Amino acid sequence: MAQARANERARIAREMHDVLAHRISQVSMHAGALAFREDLTPEQVRESATVIREKAHEALTDLRGVLGVLRDGDGELTLAPQPTYADLGRLVEEARESGLNVQLHDDVATADDVPLAAGRTLYRIVQEGITNARKHAPGTLLSVELTGSPEDGLDVVLRNPLGFGSQTPGAGLGLVGLSERAELRGGRLEARRDGTSFVLHGWIPWAA
Repeated sequence: MAQARANERARIAREMHDVLAHRISQVSMHAGALAFREDLTPEQVRESATVIREKAHEALTDLRGVLGVLRDGDGELTLAPQPTYADLGRLVEEARESGLNVQLHDDVATADDVPLAAGRTLYRIVQEGITNARKHAPGTLLSVELTGSPEDGLDVVLRNPLGFGSQTPGAGLGLVGLSERAELRGGRLEARRDGTSFVLHGWIPWAA
């Protein structure tokens, strides 16, 4: 019983981090611009404040979705659908709209048939890579390469220059949680330095 409770707490913590860290990093980025830039016009200040409000609202919406998990005996969201592989394009486009330079190369065979659980795990890995690049290497290029098939599983490699941004509370916890999530799906996740780059490399079996 104690182990089951510990596993459930770990699952909840992973889900909370995954859905909130991405939004909070967006709020932090725009708030930082307001705090340190003195050349913004009143209109630009209003626009940034509007974005902060929108991202805070999205964070609250995501939080309600996580709370829905707690009320669902099957562990599925009851208030909002969980992301799938099909949502990756929208995630990357949102990152670009917020100012992040992202290149996506998707060579997954029969992408429309990616199982929901495997696609959701892959989505979370890409989401964490975007969040980390925004926090630690703003203004640099983040490349995302996706390959896979039912026979070979799903492979994702995210690469960006080594970071120079400031550390934030809880830094590194997202990667720990994602590694656990990948292992629970029968996969693996590795974060490493490769020369002057930071690389996040994950693999998830197709039928995770």
